[in-house]
Amino acid sequence: MMIRGLCAVTVDDPLLPRLSALVKAALDGGTPFVQYRNKAAPRALRRAQAAEMLRICRASGAKLIINDDVWLAVEIGADGAHIGRDDAPGGALAAARDALGPKRILGVSCYNELARGEEAVKAGADYLAFGSMFASRTKPAAVRAPLEMLGEARRRFGLPIAAIGGITLDNAPEVIAAGADMIAVVSDLFDAMDIKARAASYQQLFAAVPA
Repeated sequence: MMIRGLCAVTVDDPLLPRLSALVKAALDGGTPFVQYRNKAAPRALRRAQAAEMLRICRASGAKLIINDDVWLAVEIGADGAHIGRDDAPGGALAAARDALGPKRILGVSCYNELARGEEAVKAGADYLAFGSMFASRTKPAAVRAPLEMLGEARRRFGLPIAAIGGITLDNAPEVIAAGADMIAVVSDLFDAMDIKARAASYQQLFAAVPA
């Protein structure tokens, strides 16, 4: 499976119809990946929202990745899960790989730590995420990762590299040029007046750069 392009990371919205409309607009713009993330919602709402995200992703031919909840990904039949340090302490990376099985995507947050990338590769990750690349409104206290780390990680590990944190349409070209195969975006996508057009503009950036 090619892991490349825009990953639309969902906003925390308790209203399912509104969330669906936002994500549908991004999908209409051609985003190939959606990451469902809502750390505040109760379990029942998370499951309902994730199931709806899966439905509209399937209709658009996109992949759905569940943030921080491997078992929810397995339960609804999502395409994969993305986990951070707090979601998979110690040897839980390997447990996450086992739970997802060989056909689902496992993405791992590596922040600004190549050593964590090494652990993730050994556990069977499919892609590695680094960031925050820039100051982020979503996570203002997040650690920063230098742009050079993207290319270094790509060369060292031979896996697709995702970048996250403060990415906008203006700075995305330098992130892609630095080595990002995927860019995960929240605010600059879903705060746009025309989400569909913004998603299409992000995808065009990848079309201009050889894989």
